[in-house]
Amino acid sequence: MSITPERKQALVKEYATKKGDTGSPEVQVAVLSERIKNLTEHLKGHNKDNHSRRGLLVMVGQRRRLLDYLKGISGERYDSLINRLGLRR
Repeated sequence: MSITPERKQALVKEYATKKGDTGSPEVQVAVLSERIKNLTEHLKGHNKDNHSRRGLLVMVGQRRRLLDYLKGISGERYDSLINRLGLRR
């Protein structure tokens, strides 16, 4: 369900706004999206795992808040990020 450190480093490198950037909203949303994707796949096979389902809902809410924050700061960065991640909104 969790992502590997190598995959996380690849996401950080891909979505970082500058060298050594690990805390920008873009990086945080990308890592959360990967975790959400993995947990969604887990829940398809384990549909009664309500503890993990709650964790998924918490992560989706956190991603939504980060995206709202990013949209408030810069609409261009927001649009670019959701297009790169393939998010609907």
